[in-house]
Amino acid sequence: MRRKKQELSKEECIDILTNEPRGVLALLGDYDYPYTVPMSHVYVDSKIYFHGAMKGHKNDAARRYDKVSYCVMDSGVKNDDGWSYTFKSVIVFGKIRILTDENEKIDKLTYLGDKFFPTHQDTIDEIERLLGKTEVFEITVEHMSGKIVEEK
Repeated sequence: MRRKKQELSKEECIDILTNEPRGVLALLGDYDYPYTVPMSHVYVDSKIYFHGAMKGHKNDAARRYDKVSYCVMDSGVKNDDGWSYTFKSVIVFGKIRILTDENEKIDKLTYLGDKFFPTHQDTIDEIERLLGKTEVFEITVEHMSGKIVEEK
């Protein structure tokens, strides 16, 4: 990181990954173009998990090349000047894989559902309804950095 005064600690990065609901996944897409897609995620056991359909551009890219980046930002705080914000962001570099073990998929989907659904029963119901149509992705974090930005 170029500006060390803006650097977040590892604990602050983990807090953002744990508590913020969404990020942007970057993969190597068709014809070597970057492909980014917003995702809802959960951070569990030092890994990032999200779900999606079993076919599509994201799946093709994840199968073709396993190196990815994932960026998460907090909602920020409006500064006293009335127009600018101070916010924190985390960028993760790692490797992506698609889970194949059904019990592992159910376990990670339970974490995801419990983060977003109103009740645990809602989570169970959705997993039962959609498990056969759902892919679960895992990012193993190889490097992460975070920073605080004050817009000016």
